[in-house]
Amino acid sequence: MTPSGKDSSGGQRDPRRPMPPSISPNSAPQRRSVVPPTQTSRPDRPSTRTSPPAGAPAPMPQQSQQQRPPQVQNQQRPPQQQQRPPQQPMPQQAPPRPPKRRRKHRGCRTVAVVLIGLFVLFWVAFLLWAQSNINTVDALSGAPDTPGETYLIVGSDSREGWDHPDSTEGARTDTIMLLHKPESGPVALISIPRDSYVEIPGYNKNKINAAFAFGGPELLVETVEGLTGLTVDAYFEIGFTGVGEIVDALGGVELCHDADVSDEKSKMEWEAGCHVVGGDDALAFSRMRYSDPLGDIGRTQRQQQLVSVVAQDILDPATILNPFKLVPLTAAGLDAFRVSEGTGVFDLGKFALTLRSGMGGNAVTGTPPIADLGYGVDGVGSTVLLDPDQIDEFWDKIANGEFEPGTEVGGFN
Repeated sequence: MTPSGKDSSGGQRDPRRPMPPSISPNSAPQRRSVVPPTQTSRPDRPSTRTSPPAGAPAPMPQQSQQQRPPQVQNQQRPPQQQQRPPQQPMPQQAPPRPPKRRRKHRGCRTVAVVLIGLFVLFWVAFLLWAQSNINTVDALSGAPDTPGETYLIVGSDSREGWDHPDSTEGARTDTIMLLHKPESGPVALISIPRDSYVEIPGYNKNKINAAFAFGGPELLVETVEGLTGLTVDAYFEIGFTGVGEIVDALGGVELCHDADVSDEKSKMEWEAGCHVVGGDDALAFSRMRYSDPLGDIGRTQRQQQLVSVVAQDILDPATILNPFKLVPLTAAGLDAFRVSEGTGVFDLGKFALTLRSGMGGNAVTGTPPIADLGYGVDGVGSTVLLDPDQIDEFWDKIANGEFEPGTEVGGFN
Protein backbone atom coordinates (compact mmCIF):
# COMPACT_ATOMS: atom_id res chain seq x y z
CA MET A 1 0.00 0.00 0.00
CA THR A 2 1.17 3.48 -0.80
CA PRO A 3 1.18 6.45 1.70
CA SER A 4 -1.71 7.99 -0.12
CA GLY A 5 -4.06 5.37 1.33
CA LYS A 6 -4.60 3.44 -1.82
CA ASP A 7 -3.63 -0.15 -2.52
CA SER A 8 -1.13 -1.13 -5.12
CA SER A 9 -3.84 -1.83 -7.65
CA GLY A 10 -5.05 1.82 -7.45
CA GLY A 11 -8.36 1.09 -5.77
CA GLN A 12 -9.89 2.66 -2.65
CA ARG A 13 -8.85 1.29 0.70
CA ASP A 14 -11.39 -0.70 2.63
CA PRO A 15 -12.44 1.38 5.66
CA ARG A 16 -13.04 -1.69 7.80
CA ARG A 17 -9.51 -2.73 7.49
CA PRO A 18 -7.40 -1.71 10.50
CA MET A 19 -4.90 1.05 9.96
CA PRO A 20 -1.28 0.17 10.33
CA PRO A 21 0.34 1.34 13.56
CA SER A 22 2.82 3.46 11.71
CA ILE A 23 0.11 5.89 10.62
CA SER A 24 -1.29 8.02 13.48
CA PRO A 25 -4.79 9.49 13.21
CA ASN A 26 -5.29 13.25 12.90
CA SER A 27 -7.30 13.49 16.06
CA ALA A 28 -7.21 11.67 19.33
CA PRO A 29 -3.56 10.97 20.23
CA GLN A 30 -2.49 14.55 19.63
CA ARG A 31 -5.44 16.18 21.37
CA ARG A 32 -5.01 14.39 24.66
CA SER A 33 -1.85 16.32 25.39
CA VAL A 34 -3.24 19.81 24.73
CA VAL A 35 -4.79 22.13 27.34
CA PRO A 36 -8.54 21.92 28.03
CA PRO A 37 -10.80 23.36 25.36
CA THR A 38 -11.89 26.13 27.66
CA GLN A 39 -8.41 27.70 27.41
CA THR A 40 -7.61 27.01 23.75
CA SER A 41 -10.89 27.47 21.97
CA ARG A 42 -10.89 30.68 19.94
CA PRO A 43 -14.36 31.19 18.53
CA ASP A 44 -13.17 34.23 16.64
CA ARG A 45 -10.60 32.25 14.61
CA PRO A 46 -11.69 29.77 11.96
CA SER A 47 -10.56 26.20 12.45
CA THR A 48 -7.65 25.01 10.25
CA ARG A 49 -8.49 21.37 10.61
CA THR A 50 -9.64 19.55 7.50
CA SER A 51 -12.64 17.34 7.47
CA PRO A 52 -11.86 13.64 7.99
CA PRO A 53 -11.88 11.56 4.84
CA ALA A 54 -14.93 9.67 3.98
CA GLY A 55 -15.25 6.50 5.93
CA ALA A 56 -13.21 7.80 8.88
CA PRO A 57 -14.38 6.92 12.38
CA ALA A 58 -16.93 9.24 14.00
CA PRO A 59 -15.49 12.01 16.16
CA MET A 60 -14.80 11.07 19.72
CA PRO A 61 -16.68 12.76 22.63
CA GLN A 62 -13.75 15.12 23.17
CA GLN A 63 -14.18 16.48 19.68
CA SER A 64 -17.83 17.30 20.29
CA GLN A 65 -16.84 19.15 23.45
CA GLN A 66 -14.19 21.10 21.62
CA GLN A 67 -16.63 22.12 18.93
CA ARG A 68 -19.01 23.72 21.42
CA PRO A 69 -17.24 26.99 22.32
CA PRO A 70 -20.47 28.92 22.86
CA GLN A 71 -21.37 26.67 25.78
CA VAL A 72 -17.94 27.12 27.32
CA GLN A 73 -18.18 30.90 27.00
CA ASN A 74 -21.66 30.89 28.43
CA GLN A 75 -20.33 29.12 31.47
CA GLN A 76 -17.72 31.85 32.00
CA ARG A 77 -19.98 34.90 31.34
CA PRO A 78 -22.08 34.90 34.49
CA PRO A 79 -19.22 36.22 36.62
CA GLN A 80 -18.57 38.91 34.02
CA GLN A 81 -22.23 39.80 33.87
CA GLN A 82 -22.38 40.09 37.66
CA GLN A 83 -19.48 42.55 37.65
CA ARG A 84 -21.09 44.75 34.99
CA PRO A 85 -23.70 47.09 36.58
CA PRO A 86 -27.09 46.96 34.91
CA GLN A 87 -28.04 49.96 32.88
CA GLN A 88 -30.57 52.24 34.48
CA PRO A 89 -31.62 54.75 31.87
CA MET A 90 -34.51 56.25 33.82
CA PRO A 91 -32.51 57.94 36.65
CA GLN A 92 -30.07 59.33 34.07
CA GLN A 93 -32.89 60.81 32.02
CA ALA A 94 -34.70 62.28 35.06
CA PRO A 95 -33.98 66.01 35.72
CA PRO A 96 -31.21 66.31 38.35
CA ARG A 97 -31.97 67.95 41.70
CA PRO A 98 -28.68 69.89 42.36
CA PRO A 99 -29.39 72.57 39.73
CA LYS A 100 -32.66 73.37 41.51
CA ARG A 101 -30.83 73.81 44.81
CA ARG A 102 -28.22 75.98 43.17
CA ARG A 103 -30.91 78.20 41.72
CA LYS A 104 -32.48 78.45 45.16
CA HIS A 105 -29.13 79.32 46.73
CA ARG A 106 -28.47 81.95 44.09
CA GLY A 107 -31.83 83.50 44.87
CA CYS A 108 -31.05 83.57 48.61
CA ARG A 109 -27.66 85.16 47.95
CA THR A 110 -29.27 87.81 45.79
CA VAL A 111 -31.79 88.66 48.50
CA ALA A 112 -29.01 88.78 51.12
CA VAL A 113 -26.88 91.11 48.97
CA VAL A 114 -29.86 93.42 48.42
CA LEU A 115 -30.67 93.54 52.14
CA ILE A 116 -27.04 94.23 53.07
CA GLY A 117 -26.90 96.98 50.46
CA LEU A 118 -30.06 98.60 51.82
CA PHE A 119 -28.72 98.34 55.37
CA VAL A 120 -25.43 100.03 54.40
CA LEU A 121 -27.27 102.68 52.43
CA PHE A 122 -29.52 103.43 55.39
CA TRP A 123 -26.58 103.86 57.75
CA VAL A 124 -24.68 106.09 55.33
CA ALA A 125 -27.73 108.29 54.87
CA PHE A 126 -28.43 108.25 58.60
CA LEU A 127 -24.89 109.30 59.54
CA LEU A 128 -24.85 112.09 56.94
CA TRP A 129 -28.20 113.35 58.21
CA ALA A 130 -27.06 113.21 61.85
CA GLN A 131 -23.79 114.99 61.08
CA SER A 132 -25.62 117.81 59.32
CA ASN A 133 -27.95 118.32 62.30
CA ILE A 134 -25.39 118.50 65.12
CA ASN A 135 -25.57 121.75 67.11
CA THR A 136 -22.05 123.01 67.80
CA VAL A 137 -20.56 125.81 69.88
CA ASP A 138 -17.06 127.16 70.48
CA ALA A 139 -16.09 125.83 73.88
CA LEU A 140 -12.57 124.37 74.02
CA SER A 141 -9.70 126.43 75.44
CA GLY A 142 -6.90 125.01 73.32
CA ALA A 143 -4.83 124.11 76.39
CA PRO A 144 -2.17 121.38 76.03
CA ASP A 145 -3.57 117.87 76.19
CA THR A 146 -3.40 115.83 79.36
CA PRO A 147 -3.35 111.99 79.52
CA GLY A 148 -6.63 110.16 79.01
CA GLU A 149 -9.95 111.43 77.68
CA THR A 150 -11.88 114.17 79.45
CA TYR A 151 -15.42 115.32 78.70
CA LEU A 152 -17.32 118.17 80.32
CA ILE A 153 -21.08 117.59 80.54
CA VAL A 154 -23.25 120.60 81.31
CA GLY A 155 -26.99 120.56 81.89
CA SER A 156 -29.51 123.38 82.05
CA ASP A 157 -33.26 123.82 82.17
CA SER A 158 -33.34 125.78 78.93
CA ARG A 159 -32.30 125.43 75.30
CA GLU A 160 -32.99 129.05 74.43
CA GLY A 161 -30.25 130.79 72.52
CA TRP A 162 -28.61 127.66 71.20
CA ASP A 163 -28.84 128.98 67.68
CA HIS A 164 -27.18 132.18 68.94
CA PRO A 165 -24.22 131.36 71.21
CA ASP A 166 -23.71 134.98 72.18
CA SER A 167 -27.09 135.02 73.98
CA THR A 168 -25.79 132.90 76.91
CA GLU A 169 -25.11 136.00 79.03
CA GLY A 170 -26.92 135.70 82.34
CA ALA A 171 -27.69 131.99 81.85
CA ARG A 172 -26.81 129.49 84.57
CA THR A 173 -26.00 125.79 84.48
CA ASP A 174 -27.84 123.41 86.78
CA THR A 175 -25.51 120.44 86.27
CA ILE A 176 -21.74 120.17 85.75
CA MET A 177 -20.23 116.69 85.38
CA LEU A 178 -16.69 115.70 84.49
CA LEU A 179 -16.30 112.37 82.70
CA HIS A 180 -12.71 111.12 82.64
CA LYS A 181 -11.27 107.95 81.14
CA PRO A 182 -7.65 107.54 82.33
CA GLU A 183 -4.97 105.67 80.42
CA SER A 184 -5.29 102.94 83.04
CA GLY A 185 -7.84 102.48 85.77
CA PRO A 186 -11.61 102.93 86.02
CA VAL A 187 -13.68 105.58 84.28
CA ALA A 188 -14.79 108.37 86.64
CA LEU A 189 -17.94 110.47 86.52
CA ILE A 190 -17.71 113.34 89.01
CA SER A 191 -20.48 115.85 89.64
CA ILE A 192 -19.25 119.33 90.51
CA PRO A 193 -21.86 121.19 92.60
CA ARG A 194 -23.03 124.21 90.64
CA ASP A 195 -22.54 126.47 93.71
CA SER A 196 -18.91 125.38 94.24
CA TYR A 197 -16.83 128.37 95.24
CA VAL A 198 -13.94 128.48 92.75
CA GLU A 199 -11.56 130.83 90.97
CA ILE A 200 -12.98 132.11 87.67
CA PRO A 201 -10.30 133.47 85.32
CA GLY A 202 -10.72 137.25 85.05
CA TYR A 203 -13.56 137.40 87.62
CA ASN A 204 -12.00 136.41 90.94
CA LYS A 205 -13.82 133.76 93.00
CA ASN A 206 -17.47 132.99 92.55
CA LYS A 207 -19.91 130.14 92.10
CA ILE A 208 -18.73 127.88 89.30
CA ASN A 209 -21.96 128.18 87.33
CA ALA A 210 -21.44 131.94 87.18
CA ALA A 211 -18.57 131.30 84.77
CA PHE A 212 -21.15 130.22 82.18
CA ALA A 213 -23.08 133.44 82.69
CA PHE A 214 -19.93 135.58 82.47
CA GLY A 215 -18.29 133.97 79.43
CA GLY A 216 -20.35 131.10 78.08
CA PRO A 217 -19.02 127.59 77.47
CA GLU A 218 -15.44 128.73 76.83
CA LEU A 219 -15.04 130.42 80.22
CA LEU A 220 -16.74 127.49 81.97
CA VAL A 221 -14.31 125.03 80.33
CA GLU A 222 -11.36 127.19 81.30
CA THR A 223 -12.64 127.39 84.91
CA VAL A 224 -13.06 123.60 85.17
CA GLU A 225 -9.59 123.03 83.73
CA GLY A 226 -8.13 125.38 86.37
CA LEU A 227 -9.96 123.51 89.13
CA THR A 228 -9.13 119.95 88.02
CA GLY A 229 -5.84 120.24 86.18
CA LEU A 230 -7.38 118.22 83.30
CA THR A 231 -7.71 119.53 79.74
CA VAL A 232 -11.25 119.12 78.40
CA ASP A 233 -11.26 117.23 75.08
CA ALA A 234 -14.96 117.68 74.27
CA TYR A 235 -17.88 119.71 75.61
CA PHE A 236 -21.47 118.44 75.75
CA GLU A 237 -24.33 120.67 76.80
CA ILE A 238 -27.73 119.12 77.55
CA GLY A 239 -30.99 120.96 77.71
CA PHE A 240 -33.03 119.02 80.23
CA THR A 241 -36.24 120.03 78.52
CA GLY A 242 -34.81 118.13 75.55
CA VAL A 243 -34.01 115.16 77.78
CA GLY A 244 -37.73 114.93 78.46
CA GLU A 245 -38.31 114.55 74.72
CA ILE A 246 -35.68 111.80 74.59
CA VAL A 247 -37.44 109.96 77.43
CA ASP A 248 -40.71 110.10 75.52
CA ALA A 249 -38.98 108.83 72.37
CA LEU A 250 -37.68 105.89 74.40
CA GLY A 251 -41.17 105.12 75.63
CA GLY A 252 -40.33 106.02 79.25
CA VAL A 253 -37.50 105.14 81.63
CA GLU A 254 -37.32 103.60 85.09
CA LEU A 255 -36.10 105.91 87.87
CA CYS A 256 -35.74 105.29 91.60
CA HIS A 257 -35.97 107.52 94.66
CA ASP A 258 -36.30 106.19 98.23
CA ALA A 259 -38.58 108.90 99.67
CA ASP A 260 -42.06 110.28 99.12
CA VAL A 261 -41.89 113.72 97.49
CA SER A 262 -44.44 116.41 96.78
CA ASP A 263 -42.42 119.41 95.58
CA GLU A 264 -44.35 122.46 94.42
CA LYS A 265 -41.53 124.19 92.56
CA SER A 266 -40.29 121.23 90.50
CA LYS A 267 -43.78 119.65 90.24
CA MET A 268 -42.33 116.34 91.38
CA GLU A 269 -44.92 113.99 92.85
CA TRP A 270 -43.24 110.76 93.91
CA GLU A 271 -44.01 107.67 95.94
CA ALA A 272 -40.93 105.99 97.39
CA GLY A 273 -39.57 103.28 95.11
CA CYS A 274 -38.90 102.75 91.40
CA HIS A 275 -41.31 103.83 88.67
CA VAL A 276 -41.38 104.00 84.87
CA VAL A 277 -41.97 107.64 84.00
CA GLY A 278 -42.44 109.79 80.92
CA GLY A 279 -40.64 112.95 79.88
CA ASP A 280 -42.44 115.44 82.16
CA ASP A 281 -41.98 113.35 85.30
CA ALA A 282 -38.35 112.67 84.40
CA LEU A 283 -37.76 116.42 84.05
CA ALA A 284 -39.33 117.09 87.47
CA PHE A 285 -37.20 114.28 88.91
CA SER A 286 -34.02 115.98 87.68
CA ARG A 287 -35.04 119.46 88.88
CA MET A 288 -36.20 118.81 92.43
CA ARG A 289 -33.91 120.02 95.24
CA TYR A 290 -35.93 122.00 97.81
CA SER A 291 -37.61 118.89 99.20
CA ASP A 292 -34.32 117.01 99.31
CA PRO A 293 -32.30 117.14 102.58
CA LEU A 294 -29.11 117.04 100.47
CA GLY A 295 -30.22 120.00 98.38
CA ASP A 296 -28.10 120.50 95.30
CA ILE A 297 -26.05 117.36 96.01
CA GLY A 298 -29.20 115.23 95.90
CA ARG A 299 -30.27 116.86 92.67
CA THR A 300 -26.96 116.12 90.97
CA GLN A 301 -27.31 112.46 92.03
CA ARG A 302 -30.76 112.22 90.44
CA GLN A 303 -29.53 113.94 87.29
CA GLN A 304 -26.70 111.43 87.07
CA GLN A 305 -29.24 108.63 87.41
CA LEU A 306 -31.41 110.06 84.63
CA VAL A 307 -28.50 110.56 82.24
CA SER A 308 -27.26 107.04 83.02
CA VAL A 309 -30.60 105.37 82.31
CA VAL A 310 -31.11 107.36 79.10
CA ALA A 311 -27.60 106.48 77.86
CA GLN A 312 -28.10 102.77 78.56
CA ASP A 313 -31.44 102.69 76.75
CA ILE A 314 -30.07 104.57 73.75
CA LEU A 315 -27.15 102.12 73.39
CA ASP A 316 -29.40 99.09 73.71
CA PRO A 317 -29.17 96.95 70.51
CA ALA A 318 -32.97 96.86 70.38
CA THR A 319 -32.87 100.64 69.92
CA ILE A 320 -29.85 100.94 67.64
CA LEU A 321 -31.01 98.22 65.21
CA ASN A 322 -34.58 99.51 64.98
CA PRO A 323 -34.74 102.37 62.44
CA PHE A 324 -38.30 103.28 63.46
CA LYS A 325 -37.07 103.91 67.00
CA LEU A 326 -33.56 105.15 66.27
CA VAL A 327 -34.45 107.98 63.90
CA PRO A 328 -36.96 109.83 66.15
CA LEU A 329 -34.74 109.22 69.15
CA THR A 330 -31.72 110.66 67.35
CA ALA A 331 -33.76 113.64 66.24
CA ALA A 332 -34.75 114.33 69.85
CA GLY A 333 -31.17 113.82 71.02
CA LEU A 334 -29.68 116.17 68.43
CA ASP A 335 -32.22 118.77 69.49
CA ALA A 336 -31.31 118.30 73.16
CA PHE A 337 -27.51 118.50 72.74
CA ARG A 338 -25.00 120.98 71.55
CA VAL A 339 -21.32 120.07 71.44
CA SER A 340 -17.92 121.64 71.00
CA GLU A 341 -16.85 122.62 67.50
CA GLY A 342 -15.32 119.77 65.50
CA THR A 343 -17.33 117.00 67.18
CA GLY A 344 -18.73 114.47 64.68
CA VAL A 345 -21.10 111.54 64.85
CA PHE A 346 -18.29 109.10 65.60
CA ASP A 347 -17.13 111.33 68.46
CA LEU A 348 -20.67 111.23 69.80
CA GLY A 349 -20.63 107.44 69.65
CA LYS A 350 -17.29 107.31 71.45
CA PHE A 351 -18.60 109.68 74.11
CA ALA A 352 -21.76 107.59 74.57
CA LEU A 353 -19.70 104.42 75.13
CA THR A 354 -17.47 106.20 77.66
CA LEU A 355 -20.52 107.63 79.42
CA ARG A 356 -22.02 104.16 79.63
CA SER A 357 -18.84 102.93 81.28
CA GLY A 358 -19.03 105.90 83.65
CA MET A 359 -22.50 104.77 84.69
CA GLY A 360 -21.54 101.13 85.21
CA GLY A 361 -20.81 99.31 88.43
CA ASN A 362 -17.03 99.58 88.00
CA ALA A 363 -17.03 103.35 87.58
CA VAL A 364 -15.83 105.86 90.15
CA THR A 365 -18.68 108.22 90.99
CA GLY A 366 -19.39 111.03 93.43
CA THR A 367 -18.36 114.64 93.99
CA PRO A 368 -15.18 116.41 95.02
CA PRO A 369 -14.53 116.43 98.79
CA ILE A 370 -16.71 119.12 100.41
CA ALA A 371 -15.84 121.11 103.53
CA ASP A 372 -19.04 123.18 103.87
CA LEU A 373 -22.39 122.99 102.07
CA GLY A 374 -23.49 126.46 103.25
CA TYR A 375 -20.38 128.58 103.04
CA GLY A 376 -21.52 132.24 103.01
CA VAL A 377 -19.60 134.83 100.95
CA ASP A 378 -20.44 138.54 100.91
CA GLY A 379 -21.73 139.60 97.53
CA VAL A 380 -22.01 135.98 96.39
CA GLY A 381 -24.35 134.32 98.85
CA SER A 382 -24.40 130.74 100.07
CA THR A 383 -21.83 128.56 98.32
CA VAL A 384 -20.36 125.06 98.51
CA LEU A 385 -16.81 125.13 99.86
CA LEU A 386 -14.62 122.36 98.45
CA ASP A 387 -12.13 120.92 100.95
CA PRO A 388 -8.86 122.83 100.28
CA ASP A 389 -6.78 120.16 102.05
CA GLN A 390 -7.96 117.29 99.81
CA ILE A 391 -9.02 118.81 96.51
CA ASP A 392 -5.66 118.70 94.69
CA GLU A 393 -4.89 115.11 95.71
CA PHE A 394 -8.42 114.12 94.75
CA TRP A 395 -8.08 115.34 91.15
CA ASP A 396 -4.64 113.74 90.80
CA LYS A 397 -6.14 110.36 91.70
CA ILE A 398 -8.96 110.87 89.22
CA ALA A 399 -6.48 111.77 86.48
CA ASN A 400 -4.30 108.71 87.13
CA GLY A 401 -7.13 106.22 87.73
CA GLU A 402 -5.96 105.47 91.26
CA PHE A 403 -9.36 104.99 92.90
CA GLU A 404 -10.71 101.47 93.24
CA PRO A 405 -13.37 100.49 90.66
CA GLY A 406 -16.88 101.01 91.92
CA THR A 407 -15.86 103.52 94.58
CA GLU A 408 -18.10 106.42 95.54
CA VAL A 409 -15.76 109.27 96.33
CA GLY A 410 -15.76 112.78 97.80
CA GLY A 411 -18.91 114.16 99.32
CA PHE A 412 -19.41 116.04 102.54
CA ASN A 413 -17.34 114.91 105.53
